[in-house]
Amino acid sequence: MWLIGGGATTMAESSRMDASGWLFLVVTFGVAFWLTVVPMPEWMTLYRPDWVALVMIYWSLALPRHAGVELGWLFGLLLDVVFASLLGVHAMGLALVAFLVGRLHLQLRMFPWWQQAVSVLLLLLFYRGVTGWVRTLIGQVQLDHTYWLPCVVGMLLWPWLSVLLDDVRRLARAG
Repeated sequence: MWLIGGGATTMAESSRMDASGWLFLVVTFGVAFWLTVVPMPEWMTLYRPDWVALVMIYWSLALPRHAGVELGWLFGLLLDVVFASLLGVHAMGLALVAFLVGRLHLQLRMFPWWQQAVSVLLLLLFYRGVTGWVRTLIGQVQLDHTYWLPCVVGMLLWPWLSVLLDDVRRLARAG
């Protein structure tokens, strides 16, 4: 099972990105946004993972030179607009996550799948903690145990999501 950086991409491949690579990156974020806003039954919304944060983590690991703080800030601002939240809350959270992943990407790539999943859990907890802290300060949300459930779901989905995106990215490069 290949996970991010498990030999699938070399440093030369990760340093260059053509138009189709950028298109694939934008499409994956588009799908993540769609999965974030698609209507679901009320009981399922408690378990909806932070798709945009998961995709941000993936791209920050796979292409740290291209998917960094700026991209996290941009897509975070789009999340702020989509959720009509205080402008900059999600942007700050995603930018910080992208920064952390960018600083630690070499170590995170070397982890086996289960350690990567635990690392993703910690990153998602950090992201939700930052956004939840700001939203609590302004009285927008009350944090309880259900606020953290999407982090666990994201951790459980991470191995499959990273393998899927790796395979699709490899096929897109080969085709």
